[in-house]
Amino acid sequence: MKAEAVESGEASTIIAAPKRGINRGISIADLILRGVAAIATFASALTMGTTTETLTIFTQPIMIRAKYNDLPSLTFFVIANSIVCGYLVLSIPLSISHFIRREARITRIILVIFDTAMVELLTAGASAATVVVYLAHKGNANANWLAICQQFNNFCERISGSLIGSFASIIMIMLMIISSAVALSRH
Repeated sequence: MKAEAVESGEASTIIAAPKRGINRGISIADLILRGVAAIATFASALTMGTTTETLTIFTQPIMIRAKYNDLPSLTFFVIANSIVCGYLVLSIPLSISHFIRREARITRIILVIFDTAMVELLTAGASAATVVVYLAHKGNANANWLAICQQFNNFCERISGSLIGSFASIIMIMLMIISSAVALSRH
């Protein structure tokens, strides 16, 4: 009888060992994704926030300036990326704690909830900015809006580049949500 109990106990530790390894891998992936997404959102906010270009018209003494805060959608984009970056930096200690306590369900649930809210905020900011960037590149003949990217080339390149970083962060946060959900289902 005692031999069976020892054998079944050994079998349960053998089965549990790969589960711990998978949870550790998920925790490492979560931490890496969190760090890279924080860097990407910071870079997007910084790039958009420092974007300005001045165009001088030679026939008249007029200087036209394009700046991100001239358009409320781009301002919202900078604010959304800044908030998400701050959240990601503040959530890194919780992510690190998952190495120490792999069974921490409550903190994983909290991270899933806040990650979901942050991906929604970031998606809203990126979508609002995407509309402005599209109009800057293509214009709209029906509304008589001209494309400005032929004149403000550097401005358009920078705001387009900051959108790429933001959309990459959205994908990374979605992967964090999925990995946290997988880790929760394995407990």
